[in-house]
Order: sequence, then structure tokens, then C-alpha cells
Amino acid sequence: QVQLVESGGGLVQAGGSLKLSCVASGVIFRINAMGWYRQAPGKERELVASATSGGDTNYADSVKGRFTISRNNARNMVYLQMNSLKPEDTAVYYCNAEVDYLYETSRTGDFWGKGTLVSVSS
Repeated sequence: QVQLVESGGGLVQAGGSLKLSCVASGVIFRINAMGWYRQAPGKERELVASATSGGDTNYADSVKGRFTISRNNARNMVYLQMNSLKPEDTAVYYCNAEVDYLYETSRTGDFWGKGTLVSVSS
């Protein structure tokens, strides 16, 4: 069907930067919304940032001014530039996409990547 694969996580000191990438593969007609979520240990998964195919973006209050989401629609990719990282940003970051795709017939589905770990040390 559709697979999402994240990359770019790692260990960084507080105040540092990381850039996450996510690529979608499959027989894709159109990717509608794409976004990044995160889940810290013992906490629920939360939205970090999202972007529509038209370029509208939405951010969690906790990351506004520090994180930037962007898309490359031609390559079915979404990015998350994370600056001024804080220890509280430590979490597994998941890519999410709503996709119009072909699997026996045309379908619309919601897909998740397996996640990439971001660790921020103080």
C-alpha cells in the first residue's frame, strides 16, 4: 500500500538543531495533509506540526518559532527543521500522511511511519 519512512533523528545537546525527513512510497495519486507527531515516554502522542498540500501549516504552541515543517510534493517528502532544541523535545517522532493511493482500487488512507528517536541532552 503506502509506506512512510523517517530519518534524521539522533542525540543532540540543548540548543542544537536536527532536521527530520520522511518519504512516502507506493502508488500514490496525491498526498493531502502530512505531519509530524511525537510521543515522549509515559505521555500520549501529540501533534507537532502539519502541512496541507496547499501549504497551510499548523504548529503546537510548544514548538512555534523553533520548528519549521516543509514539503516537497514532487518527491512525496515532508521535513521538520528543529532548532533551539530543549530536553523536553526528547521523544520518538512519527511521520503521518493522508494519502490518495491505488491498491486494487483507488483509496484514501491514513498512514504512519515507524518513528525516529530524538534525544536532547541538557
